[in-house]
Amino acid sequence: MKKNNVFELPTMSTALSLLGMAGQVEQLKNENRKISEQAARTILKALDAKDSYTYGHSMRVAYFSLVTGTEAQLSAEEMYELELSAIFHDIGKIGTPDAVLNKPSRLSEEEFLIMKQHPEKSWEILQDYQGFEKIASNARFHHERFDGKGYPLGLKGDEIPTAARIILIADTFDAMTSTRPYRKGLPYEVAFDELIQFSGTQFDPQLVKMFISGMKKEALKGEEEFFIPIMAKKFTKNAA
Repeated sequence: MKKNNVFELPTMSTALSLLGMAGQVEQLKNENRKISEQAARTILKALDAKDSYTYGHSMRVAYFSLVTGTEAQLSAEEMYELELSAIFHDIGKIGTPDAVLNKPSRLSEEEFLIMKQHPEKSWEILQDYQGFEKIASNARFHHERFDGKGYPLGLKGDEIPTAARIILIADTFDAMTSTRPYRKGLPYEVAFDELIQFSGTQFDPQLVKMFISGMKKEALKGEEEFFIPIMAKKFTKNAA
């Protein structure tokens, strides 16, 4: 404050009042965040009812992403954003026709074009939740490629949010290692080689190294389940 051209320090009561207001703002923000989380989880349950594979896939992608985030030494806030983004990255598939989503064989070109719409649909669903702006963008951009040949906008390199670059690696890895009706999942080591082969084109090369390093550390633990904090439950690592 300024009085008679002299700056005065705020009184103790004023300082405490400001701290109290700041605490109330933070509490309100946390409450809004919890409400948004719960609403999004409700949508996720609907996705589980529609396509249980995509639900399980989303949990594994979240696990793989968090392993990479830990290896990359992301902050607690960045890890929280990454976890939510990974869990909800495919939420737009709730709007994908069952005939395409649950097709037991490879998609035709026309069907693939329909499937490619899901990142935009994920963004449309998530962007309306308070505090989910970054999460919506990460979901929207998780199919962008490091070389700029991805979709929907053709972003390149650092133009792509870090979380989205991590999710692409985790998403692709789970797709390669999961057994589906039309093909058997690849062993982890073979999938690692595939990620390395396409580093610098499809994937961020530094994040691929961190992903593989983190996954090899996880393998040494010998655990059959992983824990997703926001879901407050464990899931099996076996995607078969």
